[in-house]
Order: sequence, then structure tokens, then C-alpha cells
Amino acid sequence: MRKLLPLLLLLPLALGGCLARTAVGVVTLPVRAVSAGVDAVTTSQSEADERRGREIREEEERLGREARRREREERRQRRRDEASDEPEPDAHAS
Repeated sequence: MRKLLPLLLLLPLALGGCLARTAVGVVTLPVRAVSAGVDAVTTSQSEADERRGREIREEEERLGREARRREREERRQRRRDEASDEPEPDAHAS
């Protein structure tokens, strides 16, 4: 029993740090939870800038695709018009 007495006396000191750390963890947990929720809900300026830049780039890509499609259609139509403007060869002429 005498050998255990010094250990029992030192036990509260050793556990004091653990208990204090646990108490601080319990107290700060709601604050950390709220800040994590706020971070998840709010958008930083840099995130907003990145999103806007991505939207602009995607819009420009879409406009480019549409312009290329229109140009292809115009070329096809010009070829059709040119082909219909040419006189057909007369099969009976000699």
C-alpha cells in the first residue's frame, strides 16, 4: 500500500492536464462547429472570382462553338447556292 500512495498522490497531477485539455475541447467544440458551418456556407472573394471566371470562360467556349457551327452552315449553303447557279450541262447538245 505504501508503494501505491505516492502514485495515488501524483495521479491527480498527471490527470489534471488531461482533464483541462478535455474541458477546453468541450468548450471550444461548439465554436469550431459553427465556424466550420459558416465556412461551408459562405463564399470567399477568391472563390467567387474563380467561379465567375469559369462562367465567363464557359460562355466564351459556347459562343465559339456556335460561331464555328454557323460558319460551317454558311459555307455549306454557299456551296449549294453555287452548285445551283451553274448551268447544267446539256446532254443533247453536240
